Amino acid sequence: MAQTWAVLAAFLLLLINLVKGPAYDMVSVEAGHEAVLSCPYASKASLLMVIWKTKCSTCCLLAYRSDHNETRKINCSERMTWKYSPDSDPDLRIYPVSLGDEGNYTCEIVSSAGNFLFFSFLTVIVPPTVTLTFDKSTGAVCQASAGKPAADISWIPPNNHSTSEVHHPNGTVTRVSWVNTTLSTVTCLVTHPATNQSLFLDLPYTSPRLAFFLLGGFASVAVVSGVTLRLFFVSRALRSRKLAHRLAAPVALQTKNFRSMPSWMKTEVKPPVLPEHIYQNYNSRTVYMNY
Repeated sequence: MAQTWAVLAAFLLLLINLVKGPAYDMVSVEAGHEAVLSCPYASKASLLMVIWKTKCSTCCLLAYRSDHNETRKINCSERMTWKYSPDSDPDLRIYPVSLGDEGNYTCEIVSSAGNFLFFSFLTVIVPPTVTLTFDKSTGAVCQASAGKPAADISWIPPNNHSTSEVHHPNGTVTRVSWVNTTLSTVTCLVTHPATNQSLFLDLPYTSPRLAFFLLGGFASVAVVSGVTLRLFFVSRALRSRKLAHRLAAPVALQTKNFRSMPSWMKTEVKPPVLPEHIYQNYNSRTVYMNY
């Protein structure tokens, strides 16, 4: 009976170890910031060696050996160092983080109690560059360039919009959304794990109804102006034709109707000839004046 319980306990312990497996940690860090990958070791057994491996066996290897108090770097960037002292807390520090640092990391601890493995996966987040512009053919265009992961774009107020994506070789994504609306102002909302942005844009065009009325008004003005100019030129041509006709026709002389003079008025009136005897008694000194 005791042997049966011992076998069951060993089998249960084996199942627990198989189910538990090695520790696995997911770390997300924005590009340009600091990343810390944990390698927890809580055993009381003496630590003999710590080895950090990145991605592949030919990539970075960072090791510490306690019996010689020695650290070693192989194919590692200067941005990768121990966060603290490796003999007490062998966490890995990467600063600043770049897109090339993304991937799997393995920490192996060798102690008198055995070997322990801890796995980490580093995800590098890149905030996008956000712009909101206007295009005559498509309307308002909101673009989130070179983000990782791809940003989500929405509009306020909600509109029927179109979206396209461009995937770049370095893992970043450019997402573009455009909307053609009759509103005077639109708002673009960009949601991303690294940033949330709201951009406003005043649209430079008006509604189609107003544009139709404006176009009709311009057309009416053009028609009225054309008719007015035509009437002016026709009237001017008629006036010029009448003037030319007058100059070409003979001019009739106009005379006034005077009454004929009587014959007695046409004869010359001569003063009477007086005889000389009337001057005989004339004296220039004698003047008679009757009052």
